[in-house]
Amino acid sequence: MRHGNKVNHLGRKTGHRKAMLSNMACSLIEHKRITTTIAKAKTLRVFVEPILTKAKTDSTHSRRVVFSYLQNKDVVTELFREIAPKIAERNGGYTRIIRTGYRLGDNAEMCMIELVDFNELYSNESSKKTTRRSRRGGSTAKKTESTVEVSNETNEVEEAVQDAVVVEETTEETTPESNENSSEDDSTEESNQEDK
Repeated sequence: MRHGNKVNHLGRKTGHRKAMLSNMACSLIEHKRITTTIAKAKTLRVFVEPILTKAKTDSTHSRRVVFSYLQNKDVVTELFREIAPKIAERNGGYTRIIRTGYRLGDNAEMCMIELVDFNELYSNESSKKTTRRSRRGGSTAKKTESTVEVSNETNEVEEAVQDAVVVEETTEETTPESNENSSEDDSTEESNQEDK
């Protein structure tokens, strides 16, 4: 009978089991998905989900508590920087176990355990459509043609304005008043040079 025996010992002593679960949790956090046996995956889920819940509150105390389980600074940093913001709205159930068949050597039942929010195939975000489509098929083609025509018209108007500005500048330079002023300036310069 299995009364009150909640821990699956996995055929290992306590130190070996804790080290193995810590390493598997680090691999899961680092790679977002690992392949293992069903028994180990179920035990890992019980081990890692409270750690993920603890990581939602980013404080020194929670970082130290998580580090006491994982014993890896890089993984703890990645957990608090990348994973915690993504799972912030989720109330538990951070992992998913997908059965993959049986192992060839010993016929052990294998599975893939992954973080739910990091699988794009099952997430709802990618299935949401961002554009609305109407039943009229040719409306988009008409819109693109009209926008091209409008942009061509604005380019022509801008070119005409630039040409007008250039013409005004050239006419200002060649006005007779400016020619008379320039000849008077030249004569005063010549007289100044003669005085010297």
